[in-house]
Amino acid sequence: MKRLLLGTLLGGMAVIAANPTTADVDIHVGVSLPPPIVFAAPPHVVVIPETYVYVVPDVEVDIFFYDGWWWRPWRGGWYRSRHYDSGWVCYRSVPAFHAWIPPGWRKNYRNHVWKGHPWSYTPITERQLRQNWQGWQETKHWEKQSTWGVQGLKPGKQPTKVCNAAKPQPRAKRRGVGDKTSIEAVKHRACSLGRYATYRRRLSIAECPPVQPYTTSKLLDPKAPPS
Repeated sequence: MKRLLLGTLLGGMAVIAANPTTADVDIHVGVSLPPPIVFAAPPHVVVIPETYVYVVPDVEVDIFFYDGWWWRPWRGGWYRSRHYDSGWVCYRSVPAFHAWIPPGWRKNYRNHVWKGHPWSYTPITERQLRQNWQGWQETKHWEKQSTWGVQGLKPGKQPTKVCNAAKPQPRAKRRGVGDKTSIEAVKHRACSLGRYATYRRRLSIAECPPVQPYTTSKLLDPKAPPS
């Protein structure tokens, strides 16, 4: 009887060992990314007057280009990529340039009006943008090019890259390495050396695990009434 009971127990253990998945629970936790946008061809962009921020105007989602990156808000967060249709990664704050974009820019685009002035914007191809954005910004191309195509617009002071760093405290008052005051001092120093963009990338970008792509965007009807 004892031999029979022992044999039954050993047999049950062998079955479990041969099928370990029956005893394990596989849990996957992922961070979702924005759904991809499928373009039939590389998109055209227009430059927002009084800035060097470019937008893709004829899709239903906001896609911006600024300072060599494509930017996209989604579900309360921000993502950026070197490509307009893939490679999005999490960005842990709201990019500074977004404060320069008026909320009614789509209506202005459809009506060809900017601040009450006629706006004759120029569609820019993705290739032109990729090859020229930096030179245009350095030479203030759009100020000289009929003030962004807006008739009668008086160019004001252009927004610049903002280093959100406080002035460093005197050396005697600085605290430990992990203290907020010390961090702000490092940011200020990096800003003064023109290295803040690199510093910010290291602190603010986090790779997001990829997820299965889904859905595509729809082109907006250019004849649709303004929203």
